[in-house]
Amino acid sequence: MTFAVESPVLETNLSFPKRSGKVRDVYDLGEQLLIVSSDRISAFDWILSNGIPGKGRVLTQLSKFWFDLLDVEHHLLSTDLPQDLGVSEQEYMLLAGRCMLTRKAEVVPFECVVRGYLEGSGWREYQETGEVCGISLPTGLKQCDRLPEPLFTPA
Repeated sequence: MTFAVESPVLETNLSFPKRSGKVRDVYDLGEQLLIVSSDRISAFDWILSNGIPGKGRVLTQLSKFWFDLLDVEHHLLSTDLPQDLGVSEQEYMLLAGRCMLTRKAEVVPFECVVRGYLEGSGWREYQETGEVCGISLPTGLKQCDRLPEPLFTPA
């Protein structure tokens, strides 16, 4: 049995105003937004040149799962690609499963991270204070050590 591996989708280019984040492209459709999850990889705020095929589809389905599960008001309208976008069949196949049609909403500029290992800005802060985001850690930890328990912190 053989499996075809698709190429990672690193960029999308629809004919609507677009802004791009580290992983998602956001298109302004007027009353709504189309959020497209790419296969780009972001690590420590750097976008790497390669990608993970299908990652955007997984991210979209994870988001849909949580929006469906949580009983709270949210912005997601549909994960179905609108039929009236005027895209080719090839573009449609590329975008299928990685799009969220949403209401426009006010952005809350908050980013967080779950830290399992002592690295990056957490390592730098630990060296200076013995803490990460105000959370005291055991003394003697080394760079990349596994933390006693994961920390949920601002990014």
